[in-house]
Formats: sequence, structure tokens, C-alpha cells
Amino acid sequence: MDPIYLDNNATTRVAPEVVDAMIPFLTDNYFNPSSMYDAARPVADAITAARKSIASLLGARAPEILFTSCATESNNTAVFGTLQANPDRRHIITTGVEHPAIYSVGQELERQGLAVSFLPVDSNGRVDARDFVRELRSDTALVSVMHANNETGVIFPVEELARIAKETDSNIVVHCDATQSVGKLPINLRENFSNVDLLSFSGHKLHAPKGIGALFIRRGTRCRPFLLGGHQEEGRRAGTENVAFIVGLARAFELAMATHDEDELRIRTLRDRLEKSLVERISFLEVNGSGADRLSNTLNLAVHFIEGEGILYQLSSHGICASSGSACTSGSLEPSHVLRAMSVPFTAVHGSIRFSLSRYSTDEEVDKVIEVFPEIVDSLRRLSPYWDVATNRPRPEAMEMLNQPEMPQQG
Repeated sequence: MDPIYLDNNATTRVAPEVVDAMIPFLTDNYFNPSSMYDAARPVADAITAARKSIASLLGARAPEILFTSCATESNNTAVFGTLQANPDRRHIITTGVEHPAIYSVGQELERQGLAVSFLPVDSNGRVDARDFVRELRSDTALVSVMHANNETGVIFPVEELARIAKETDSNIVVHCDATQSVGKLPINLRENFSNVDLLSFSGHKLHAPKGIGALFIRRGTRCRPFLLGGHQEEGRRAGTENVAFIVGLARAFELAMATHDEDELRIRTLRDRLEKSLVERISFLEVNGSGADRLSNTLNLAVHFIEGEGILYQLSSHGICASSGSACTSGSLEPSHVLRAMSVPFTAVHGSIRFSLSRYSTDEEVDKVIEVFPEIVDSLRRLSPYWDVATNRPRPEAMEMLNQPEMPQQG
């Protein structure tokens, strides 16, 4: 039996139409696109067509689209490439809830001696523009703010922050990690994102395969190449192009935009039904980011007094795939830096679960989660030292800890 897959912020299934578009470039059209003979020309033409298609959908120019291996490479290229091109500027601004592909880069830059401002968020995961204004400096090289958070789905005011940065200093480079939002939220780099210089995304979040990404580099933006050793991508990224995956990325983007309105409404309806049903059935359950604008497909639940790892194992035994946050940090026992930044109480920060839906999610799948999730929570709470089985409520001492962000010190 197929699993009930509700972890689409980690990766998505590849759309059949995308597979069909890719197959010719994995079989007959296998030539190196840089080769000069006639047989290779259709392969090079396919890359050109894919670049034009993606640029058109983003409101960009084709030469401004750089193909990469993934969003992590795109993010690293944006940050390190910008800093190398602007060596006299030694300060960047980002947020305390970025994906590790930016957050960890910021930490590494601090170790290298650069100044990094990690903007705080409120309990709903929102950034305050006033905090952003206070951090702008004369030596700020780069602002990097995600469009939508991968764990909570909270949407950030990228357009507003980019405008403020450019009005303060037109030489500040603005980067946006749009990995979770491309194909889900409106992005037009000539209109609402006209002050964004660099924008990253990857294919496997919108039903293209893993291993392909892209970076928009606005014409005139100073950004040094990250990979050297070849002429590909107009000298901006060395390495033989992954033609089949580039074609697949373009086809997936086309599909996402063609069905966006219909998919968005149906997915939001499913997510809202799942959220409402679980909140009604489970006590001491909160929705992380509920007070903010969120992606229509994302639901992050804070379940008090139990461990998320146990929930995931139980869900898996029912054939349900979910996560406790970013797939890139799933091997860590540390609580999510996103939820810690939101001051989620320690009684829930280890018990947070993310469900993320896609166009392939169904009513029957949501019904199954609504059926089994409350039972899983109830069975695990009965094993918790914080839970009083007789009253089916937290013990009095647990109630005192309910709103504390850190575990109280003993003694």
C-alpha cells in the first residue's frame, strides 16, 4: 500500500508529466550540450528553452537564470559570491529562522570574523521591519530573507524589507530564499519583487527531481562565481549541465503555474480541515505560526508533554509520512532553531510535528490523520511523567512549566 505522504516541504513526488519531459534527455538525447556537432544542438536548445520558460514565469530575463544543483548551492553562491564581489562590506542581515542553507552560512561567516545580524521573530514567527531598520549599516553588503519558512510556512514581508534596504542604500544586495514559495506564491521579479537582486529555489519542492536548482541574478548585480573550471552558464557556474533535470525543472514550474489557483484552494481547504479537526480533538495542542500569513500547504503543530520522535514512529506505523521540521536537520536531537526563535515552550518544542500537503494529497489521507493522530497523542501522553492519566490532564507541576521557553534548572 502506498504511504500517506504529508512531508512535501521536505521533497515532492516527481510529476508524471515531468518524467515524460525528461526521458528523451536520459535516452536518445544524451549528448553533451557543449559539443559542437549537430547531434548535440537539440540538447543545448533544450537548456535555452527551459531557461526562457522559467525566466518568463518569474518575470525575469533568460540570462538572469543560473542553473545549479539545488537550493543549498544557490544560497551559498548568493551569499559567498556577493561577499567576494564586495570585499569592503563586512556585514550581512538575515533572520534567526532561515533554512540551514542560510542560517549555517551565517554562523560560519561569524566564525570568519564578519558581522551577522540574525533578526528575531515573534511568537508567530514574524519579523518586525523596525528591527530590520535598526540593523542596517553603512557596511551592510547583503540582506538574505526567506520568502516562506520551511517548518512553519510563515510568509515573510520580503517586498517591504527589500524596498527599505534599497531606499537606505542602493548598493545593498537583497537575496531571497524562495525554495518553499516558488510555484505556491506570486513572484514577479519585475513587479512585486523588483527590489530583489538574487532569488534561490530548487526543483524537488515543486514536483521536479532532486538535484536541480536555480539562482536568479538580476542584471548588474555583483556576484562572483562559486564553482570554477568551465565556461558553462556563461562562466558563472562551471560543470556540465544536468540537461534532463533542467528540462524537468522547467516543466514542473510550468505545471505549477498552470494549475496554481485550483491547487491552492484545494490544498488550503484540506490543510484547514486537518488543522481544525486536530485542534478540536486534542487538548494542549497549538498551531505554530497560526497568527501569521502561512503557506496554504503547511501545518506545524506543537504537541505539549510528549516527544515528536515517538509521534513520528507511531505515524509511520500507520503508513503516514510527516516530519518534526526541516529534513536537513532531522538527524539532530537538538530542538528546531526555528521553534526556539519563536519561544515555543520547552514542553512542546520537542513535540512539534509538521504536515505539508501537495496537489496529490487527498481527502482520504487527511481523514486517516484525523482518525489516528489523536489516538497516538493520547497513548504517548499516558507514558509521559508530565501527564496525569486519572484526570487526563497535565500534572500541576507540569502546568507551571507550560509557558516557559527553557527547562527550569533543578536545585
